[in-house]
Amino acid sequence: MPLIETVDLCRSYSGRDILKNINLRVERGETFALIGPTGAGKTTLLRLLDLLDTSSSGRIYFAGRDATKSGKLRLQMRRRIALVAQKPVVFNSSIYDNIACGLRWRGEDKSSIQRKVDGILEVIGLSAYKNRNARTLSGGEAQRVAIARAIVTRPELLLLDEPTANLDPLSVTKIEELISVIIRQYATTIVMATHDMAQGQRLASRIGVLINGEIVQTGDPRQVFTLPQNREVAEFVGVDNMIDGTIVENEGGMVAINVGGKKAVEAISDYPVGEGVCACVRAENITLTLTKTTSSARNSFPGRITAVVSAGPLSRIEIDCGFRLVALVTRRSAEELGLEKGKRVYAAFKATAVHVLKRN
Repeated sequence: MPLIETVDLCRSYSGRDILKNINLRVERGETFALIGPTGAGKTTLLRLLDLLDTSSSGRIYFAGRDATKSGKLRLQMRRRIALVAQKPVVFNSSIYDNIACGLRWRGEDKSSIQRKVDGILEVIGLSAYKNRNARTLSGGEAQRVAIARAIVTRPELLLLDEPTANLDPLSVTKIEELISVIIRQYATTIVMATHDMAQGQRLASRIGVLINGEIVQTGDPRQVFTLPQNREVAEFVGVDNMIDGTIVENEGGMVAINVGGKKAVEAISDYPVGEGVCACVRAENITLTLTKTTSSARNSFPGRITAVVSAGPLSRIEIDCGFRLVALVTRRSAEELGLEKGKRVYAAFKATAVHVLKRN
């Protein structure tokens, strides 16, 4: 039995559909990431799962019980759930008191509160500052306190809404480390919303893609990021190369795709001859060389570099091969090959690196 399940969940506001037919199951102990663009409905869905807001239609089941049946039942269930908002909320009191407040509201005795709060202060690395006013904390520290306040009550379900939004890289690392500790030590079921796709890959065992109020794909990180179900998902998860064409050959599942009037891309697909398709290739799966080489890659195209853009330790190389290709290589490789605008190169990728989608 899943800990949380939604059935045809919908939410409308002022005549506009915010969420449409959300069917979701999250198992106990699972870490599930909701990814999607700003305005997709991630926060709205988390507030519904937290039973803060009510849906326009549909059902929410918590531990197998229908949370929409009565207000009393909703209240009982809410005490088993904790939500950490995107902008951390801290009270004008000490870090210790901020974390202890939920335990006090539950009527726990002083010794139990002290033991639990001191324990979670160790986990978040702020034991030495427990008497400091929480309003003086940095954004990353305040978020750690907010997460600690949520987890100290040992909720069965922890909801995180963009937990590292607008934080510096060091604070992001510390928050992600804290979430990892919670996953390992507490076995808490977590649903987190994030627009940071790499974060979803790092922390979640399963991912759901929410676009325009609908969950358009769910699966493990590899499935979502390498096997997107449609062009919209492919664009969102960062597939730089989406090459439109038509299948002109299919020999036992090895297809040839006509691009721009000539046979070009080879891939593995069950689509028949004549089908209009989109060949998706991630930029990191493309290899660049200065001369044509013999390799296992069935696809090799001569082209001219049209742009070189630095991206931290990587370089993003755009190439005109009669159709546009984007490759991602290390900066060191780009320097060793002398990759610059106007230079001729060969771009190669394997047939197995191509994910073929049917064109709408």
